[in-house]
Amino acid sequence: MNILLAGCGDIAQRIPSKLAGKHAFFGLSRSHKSLNNAITPLQGDLNDAPFLTRVFEQKFDVVIATLTPDTMSEQGYQKAYIDTSNALVKAISSAVYKPKLIIWVSSTSVYGQNQGAWVNEEAPANPKTYSGQALLTAEQNILNCEIDSLVIRFSGIYGPGRTRMLDQVLAGIGSAKDPKQWSNRIHSEDCAGVIAHLLEAHQQQKPLLPVYVATDCEPVPLYDVSEWLAKKLGVSLTERPASSRSVRRCSNKKLLDSGYQFQYPSFREGYTQLLQQLNLP
Repeated sequence: MNILLAGCGDIAQRIPSKLAGKHAFFGLSRSHKSLNNAITPLQGDLNDAPFLTRVFEQKFDVVIATLTPDTMSEQGYQKAYIDTSNALVKAISSAVYKPKLIIWVSSTSVYGQNQGAWVNEEAPANPKTYSGQALLTAEQNILNCEIDSLVIRFSGIYGPGRTRMLDQVLAGIGSAKDPKQWSNRIHSEDCAGVIAHLLEAHQQQKPLLPVYVATDCEPVPLYDVSEWLAKKLGVSLTERPASSRSVRRCSNKKLLDSGYQFQYPSFREGYTQLLQQLNLP
């Protein structure tokens, strides 16, 4: 298959190694970047529908969109998600050879629940932030596309290059025990694994949901994560005051029901591997 990676950052570049078989990968991004040898680079504006129309003349079978805004602003999210989803749908609609599937990466921030409630694919998405609203609008654009589409809502991604929590602990900054602040995480390797798993399930014509929540198997208070890391690293922490928000707990039951097996089922396995990679105790 010819697979177009629309947006070709860290997660996208992990996908080829997860997929068995002979596939050709093409990485489309706004700026020229060096990619691993499994991906042919393409440079262009993902918001440019005429350019994308020319891109789809290459007859792609699958599109995997993993996008990142240039700026963490309302305008940045509008451009990265809403404008890009509109341009992709328009280009696909006009393509002579249409992809058989588009996989769109979104976020659990589309949920507005912030009092510690459990959420899953059936929970109402009612985001309170401009970022969540932009993500939800983009999801709806993709799900209304005339080809098969899948939306994956990732929770907080961590792994190499995504070490905010670890950096805080190394700096001696701890999380408050009360009020409880729930955290949902997924390792970047599992992000790529989930995408590959759902793509293969679609190839095998297995029944799939239009939306999946992708998070590891243990929502956990931030306090527990920081204390566990501090103990591993031999660091003393100063507790940082908590906000009043306890956020939400995300369920991955539907993803597990689809047959996915996590490489890092909790933060313990994931951070243990990350500490080893960083040569930390």
